[in-house]
Amino acid sequence: MKISQKGLYALQAMMMLARRYNQGAIRIRDIAYEEELPEKFLELILLELKNARMVESVRGAKGGYQLRRPPSEIPLSEIIRLIDGPLAPFGDAEQLRTLIDGDAEHRALYQVFLDVRNAAARILEGTSIADIANPSPSPRNRARKKKGQASVLPMVAHSGNVSRN
Repeated sequence: MKISQKGLYALQAMMMLARRYNQGAIRIRDIAYEEELPEKFLELILLELKNARMVESVRGAKGGYQLRRPPSEIPLSEIIRLIDGPLAPFGDAEQLRTLIDGDAEHRALYQVFLDVRNAAARILEGTSIADIANPSPSPRNRARKKKGQASVLPMVAHSGNVSRN
C-alpha cells in the first residue's frame, strides 16, 4: 500500500485538528506552520475534506477549519480512500473477487492480494484519527527523537512533483 504525499498531508492536518478538537476553528496558516505543510496545497486538501464533510470551515476573525465529527468517529480508512482511492494497489475488493472467480489458474495469487487488502482495511477502519493524534511515545521512539533521527514512513510514495489533482 502506498500513500501519496497529498494523503500524508491530509492525515497530518487531520491529526492536528484532532489534537485541537475542542479549541474551535484553526486557521490554515496555523495548520500549515505547525505541521510544516505547504499552505496553498493544504487549502486544496482541506477543501476536499470539507466537501466530504469531514471538516467544516468557520468564517470570520476566529475562522478556520475544525473537525465536523469527534476524532474517534473518523477512521483513517475514510481519509485515505477520499484522498488516495482504494486501500490496496491491487484494485478494490470487488475487482479482486471477480479475478478470483474468473481466473482459476491465478486464483491463489488473487486471494493473497485480497487477504492483504482486507488486513490493511481492517487496521485502517479500526484506527481512528483520535487513536493516532496523541499517541504515547514508546521508549524506542523517544530515544530516536532525542538523537535527532527522523522517523521513516516507508509506505509513502514520494515523487519529484506533488500532484495537485
